[in-house]
Amino acid sequence: MALNCGIVGLPNVGKSTIFSAVTSAPAEAANYPFCTIDPNVGMVPVPDKRLDKIVELIPPKKIVPATVEFVDIAGLVKGASKGEGLGNKFLASIREVGVIAHVVRCFDDPDIVHVANTVDPARDIETINIELALADYETVDKRYQKQSKMGRVSKEMQKENERLLPLYEKVMATLSEGIPARTLSLDDDELDALYDLHLMTLKPVIYVCNVDENSILEDNEYVRTVREIALKENSEVVVISGKMESEIASLESADERKEFLESVGLEESGLNPLVRAAYKALGLRTFFTAGEDEDRAWTFHEGSTAPECAGIIHTDFQKGFIKAEVYSFDDLVKYGSELKVREAGRLRLEGRDYVVQDGDIVFFKFNV
Repeated sequence: MALNCGIVGLPNVGKSTIFSAVTSAPAEAANYPFCTIDPNVGMVPVPDKRLDKIVELIPPKKIVPATVEFVDIAGLVKGASKGEGLGNKFLASIREVGVIAHVVRCFDDPDIVHVANTVDPARDIETINIELALADYETVDKRYQKQSKMGRVSKEMQKENERLLPLYEKVMATLSEGIPARTLSLDDDELDALYDLHLMTLKPVIYVCNVDENSILEDNEYVRTVREIALKENSEVVVISGKMESEIASLESADERKEFLESVGLEESGLNPLVRAAYKALGLRTFFTAGEDEDRAWTFHEGSTAPECAGIIHTDFQKGFIKAEVYSFDDLVKYGSELKVREAGRLRLEGRDYVVQDGDIVFFKFNV
């Protein structure tokens, strides 16, 4: 799976505004459809209070957070699966991302045009889902036709067809109704069989409700509608005011941003939950290295072993891996320093088979 999050939605729902705020990289934003044509890309630090605490307890010269890539993809419209509104180009961009952040307009504003002239989150979500489902249907159908012919080649291929063709039929039946493939209860073997098709409607989705400033603290009717849809799909919902976030992003200092957030009753920017949700949905986790030179958050895939995580830092670390000194973030907080963690016997020596856990603080020993 690609390690990035694509921001999608209908034109004029606030995608580029949210992208600019989350990346602090000004994407073009305007009050007309198809303002964004080529995807904008930005690397975003992952907010992590654990790294802040490590810095407090083990002060370094340099601090490096984990990051996640966000891609601002132009607005899709009805008919995109058939090429409407430069649809083919936009669909190709969606296929290349690992997670979809689907921005849904959940505010009224007569000064900002809606492509359908009215605000209706359920209709807007359905429009996007149908276009992606129809495009996916075409992909599966092509594979189905090709696979069907392979059954003539050998008995082995016939057996393979007995496994794959019913799966393709099941997926196409759902997609033909404009329903995302992720709503199906597919097991790991079935997901593996579909992996190389790169179906857009199998990607994890985070629904991003773009609201006005009055709906940040309490859901409006539009947000409640989105939550109902997300619940059926087992998808996450994040509520953001794109307008407010752009104001926060324009403030120069952290103190000014903190003061602004407190003035509207928020503890943190609404963008932080979005970044964390994208990071988690991508199957990414964090281990830390800490010392007087640098405190750093490293991104790894859940289930990675110690040598694999060592290789993230440098390939030589993996090649010459000997062992890893490991202790947990919770133990660092409990005992207050690495020295006291050692004295308490909470620092462990782990070998090649150790599966690194989210929040581990690690020192790798190697010899090349």
